[in-house]
Amino acid sequence: MPEELRRSRRAGVGLRTAALWSSVHDLVQTQAAACQRALRILDLGGGTGELAVPLAGLGPHLVQSVTVVDPSPDALAALERRAGESGIPDCVVALQGDADTLAELLPGREFDLVCCHGVLEFVDDPLASLRSLAATLAPGGVVSLLVAGRLAGVLHRALAGDFTGATAILKTPDGRWGPGDPLPRRFDLSQVRSLAAAAGLQVQAWHGVRLLSELVPSAHADTEQAQTALLGLEECLAGHPAYPWLGELGAALHVVARAE
Repeated sequence: MPEELRRSRRAGVGLRTAALWSSVHDLVQTQAAACQRALRILDLGGGTGELAVPLAGLGPHLVQSVTVVDPSPDALAALERRAGESGIPDCVVALQGDADTLAELLPGREFDLVCCHGVLEFVDDPLASLRSLAATLAPGGVVSLLVAGRLAGVLHRALAGDFTGATAILKTPDGRWGPGDPLPRRFDLSQVRSLAAAAGLQVQAWHGVRLLSELVPSAHADTEQAQTALLGLEECLAGHPAYPWLGELGAALHVVARAE
């Protein structure tokens, strides 16, 4: 069984996010070692705590606290329930707000790791949001970004027979297939690098997430053995040294950046 799947099950994370969780877990361990203490983590747009609660559950030797900022009071209420049920309510802080209100919500607060997963697709100004995030970083802090991948959108629309929509995703600045597209924008790696640089951040590492799992019919991955094999294949593809470009085919791009 791939290490990603073992880690995700221990953390209560599903197969869909197993590879991402493994990367974030590794990042937490690396940061904690570099800081020589447990981390202060900010999760922007963390919603119901799908990431925050497993992070807090890593234990006080790695994580001091996880602060979740989200605009939805219902999501934050669900987060607090989940944290309570997991036995870690004191490690998780829920605050209502967004990237525009970080300075007001967290005056003088600094974080060793800032997670921004599935947020930049929806904000009005991705660059302004990134700059707000960067301003909360402690010295040596890092940002974990997860954004929807443009090339995956092209593949999905093409395989669905919507060749016009696939072309639109490829050519339009926001990477949308049309007015009915539920995503306001998709990104390619060069865009993320440019945004990060403009926000005073330098990309340190990246990889594609869910390269195949959203393309493979569910009937082909309906057993534990098949799911394990699929995750192993995705792991191999995402990190294959001969084909680094394959990562850009991921449904999402996971990018780690540090203040310049």
